[in-house]
Amino acid sequence: MRIRIAATLAAAAMLATQLGACGKTITGTPRAVGDIDAGTAAGIPIDNSKPSGPKQGVPDGSLNVENADNGEMDKLAINALSDVYDYWAEQMPAEFDGQKFEPLKRLVSYDSNGTAMKICNASTAKSVNAFYCSLDDSVSWDRGVLLPMLNKQFGPMSVVAVLAHEMGHAVQFRLGKKSNISQATPTIVKEQQADCYTGAFFRHVAEGKSKHFEINVGKGLNQVLATMFFIRDPAGLSANKQGAHGLAFDRVFAFQAGFTEGPRRCAKMDPDEINSRIAEKERNTQDEQAGGQADVTDKKNLGLLRKSLDEAFKRTGAAPPEIKDNGAKCADGSSTPPATYCAEENIVSIDLGALKKIATPPKRGQEPGEDGNGIGDFAAFAEIASRYSLAIQKSVGVSLEGEKTGLRTACLTGAWSAFTVDKVPSDGDGGLHIAVGDLDEAVAELLQDTSLIAADVKGVQIPSGFARVEAFRVGYFDGDKGCATQFS
Repeated sequence: MRIRIAATLAAAAMLATQLGACGKTITGTPRAVGDIDAGTAAGIPIDNSKPSGPKQGVPDGSLNVENADNGEMDKLAINALSDVYDYWAEQMPAEFDGQKFEPLKRLVSYDSNGTAMKICNASTAKSVNAFYCSLDDSVSWDRGVLLPMLNKQFGPMSVVAVLAHEMGHAVQFRLGKKSNISQATPTIVKEQQADCYTGAFFRHVAEGKSKHFEINVGKGLNQVLATMFFIRDPAGLSANKQGAHGLAFDRVFAFQAGFTEGPRRCAKMDPDEINSRIAEKERNTQDEQAGGQADVTDKKNLGLLRKSLDEAFKRTGAAPPEIKDNGAKCADGSSTPPATYCAEENIVSIDLGALKKIATPPKRGQEPGEDGNGIGDFAAFAEIASRYSLAIQKSVGVSLEGEKTGLRTACLTGAWSAFTVDKVPSDGDGGLHIAVGDLDEAVAELLQDTSLIAADVKGVQIPSGFARVEAFRVGYFDGDKGCATQFS
């Protein structure tokens, strides 16, 4: 089982790297460049009335695909690859010294539950996958299980994202040294670059330049980013191990970097950069010994959460709010379930029943947050932390309403998350420890339509899921001082 935040009760000790700020200082670029605008995705305005998915009335692509059945999934895949081909035919020479894009030698469709084929020296039997193979310069996909599953849970643009990612590997193979890639390059670098190239392609789609697809950069792009939670590495898989793809927190960064800065940024990713910013490198001994999900309804765990928040923001001098199970209601009747900040009383009122639902992780193959599915314990703890952060904002006299508040709230929640990293035993009285995979839960929760992590005191969420994740990341890497700088 994956390890989660309160399951490891390491002692709470101030981080040596804090130097008066809440958060863990980590070298490297914490986010894509440019100001964070609550109403845009890297400058593209949010318009949730705009559709996401295949364009209507457009002729299908005509790529040659081996073993295709001409069904809905193969048509979706062929149209996706056709548009990705068009993108790289234009962008590769423009961005990489005139180098021409060469189409792949093979495109292969198969059914993992059907007649087995041999691709890349391996059988397709039960291979629920999509992959690039450098041995024969091919991209292959499972039309029987994988693509229908992605389409059902995250929509057709998730299928486009997965295939654009695999084409990213083909681009690496073609660019070679221009993309900092060799036989010795760690897998994590190749995967982060491919995620980045995927983001660059999706910028192309968002700008209306794709023949077969369009994307709403609000809810539509949120679904694509949420796909990263579904296809991330298992919690505890070291980023240094062969085959590591990265956790969702890191993969979303790579996607956003490509979306914001374009394919040249992706080609610059190398082992030094990635080692400097990968947030969760490996499972530690305490995580392996603990195991499981923490019970958010346990009074002891809530006490440890309160202690963690108090210590994280002690430097601010703010009067710490109480955390009470009052059904997420304030005395004046206001409520933003599952947690509410009651400013007049300086209380964070919570609904433990609602929080427990969020804290229950989805079953294998289920989309987090959909149809009543939960996400995990850290998602629930972060909801409480977001309301606690409003007390910090109140203490410095900033408004508790509006989009700037939502950005600060996400940022301060990220700063608290970093505070819980690398706790070490000291006086034995216990504390919270963020575990491998918890930040992925934060990403998944941030992308939910009803999340409070990037919402103001009235529960009004900032429109851009893209911006929510970026603001959280600023806090995680730069601490509360970074939040004050970015969102004053």
